[in-house]
Amino acid sequence: MELLTAYQEMIKVHSWVGTAAMLGMSRSALEARVYEVKGSGMRVETALLIQAHAGTKHFAQAVAAESGGVFVELPEAECIHGLDLEAKSHELVSELGHLLKTYSEAKKDGEIDKRERAELEDISQQMHKALQELMSLMFHVYCRKPAERPADDR
Repeated sequence: MELLTAYQEMIKVHSWVGTAAMLGMSRSALEARVYEVKGSGMRVETALLIQAHAGTKHFAQAVAAESGGVFVELPEAECIHGLDLEAKSHELVSELGHLLKTYSEAKKDGEIDKRERAELEDISQQMHKALQELMSLMFHVYCRKPAERPADDR
């Protein structure tokens, strides 16, 4: 997701007027920041406020994508169980199957076109995200917290 699209999607949640009012500015001032009119631009702090107000992670996802990565929201500590690890593992294996099936279909004509490449990259991003979530869950469940480690492990 590109930054402009992220801004637009976040603003859609409460409308241009509602989002601008929350920020204490006019709609035109908000539009000037989003569309970078006359040298103005969106400040990171403003984008984070809009993201929080919208209840999304679109800005974080767009920044991660533009940086060549993916945004991975870490799980809440109370929601982690061994079953979550198993479910996340199955999700990752399922995504791998989806990637390989999509790849097989895409290469049938001897070329991966722009649309097929975008689809493969989307699946890859989902796999990367699932893998990072799995790793986070594993470490959270099975690694000692800093206060729990023996002194010689620190």
